[in-house]
Amino acid sequence: MKNQDCHDFYEGCRSRAVMLALEEDRYTGDVTTMATIDPQQQGSAVVRAKEDGVIAGVDVAAQVFAACNPSLKLEVHRNDGERVVQGERVFDVHGLLAPILLGERTALNFMQRMSGIATKTRAFVDLVSHTEARILDTRKTAPGLRYFDKEAVRIGGGRNHRFGLFDLILIKDNHIDAAGGVGPALNRARMYREKHGLDVKIEAEVRSLDELSAALACRPDIILLDNFTIDLMHEAVEYVRSMPSGVLLEASGNMSLYNVKAVAETGVDFISVGELTHSVRALDLSMTITLG
Repeated sequence: MKNQDCHDFYEGCRSRAVMLALEEDRYTGDVTTMATIDPQQQGSAVVRAKEDGVIAGVDVAAQVFAACNPSLKLEVHRNDGERVVQGERVFDVHGLLAPILLGERTALNFMQRMSGIATKTRAFVDLVSHTEARILDTRKTAPGLRYFDKEAVRIGGGRNHRFGLFDLILIKDNHIDAAGGVGPALNRARMYREKHGLDVKIEAEVRSLDELSAALACRPDIILLDNFTIDLMHEAVEYVRSMPSGVLLEASGNMSLYNVKAVAETGVDFISVGELTHSVRALDLSMTITLG
């Protein structure tokens, strides 16, 4: 995909998800607000953090409120990527109360999930900051919310791995077994890339030092060390670095806050962490209104 095509695709993912989230909430209308609030009532609402963390999704919240009523205005106090402490003000939204209440839960749902991911990502990033290793996300995201999950990882200081099946040739264990080995799989992948003129990198997963040696002979862009022990990882890094291959190394498999520091210190270039997005604990946020 060309850069503009990618941009349009990602923006489409974001816009469709926002509108779908609003639609599933309001359907035929916010009957509680319509029954109790004067549609011309003006006011403000303040969003606060109820615990410490890293804020993410302010721009998404702005998009939600704009979809509810374009006249609503946000006054931002904490931007995406900034740390907050319990009780701290994140942003205010001003205007008609009815559309503010309509967008409240949708905006908070996006922000709480994204802020939880950003907070967890920042914890991983901080633990490996003394090394050259970079924290990556995975495709273990909530269906329909991948754009937001991956944006939250980026906001938290991590890097995005492939967005989907289209932007990286990632040869995993099932591909290797079906192709008859890592060597044949990589050779077929290289020929396919050249034949179709694809501007994508090739990465191969390996499960042993023998597979590592076979993969290295085919010179992929990246080799993924899957579930290697720390000792094996050290050995793999030393082996690859002893050759002028330019191949980058990624570590994956059961990464956690308890072992990521040791993994980073082996010298790998990347560490992919499914926990960033597959086991999200939302950051608690709240919204309260005042009359204008």
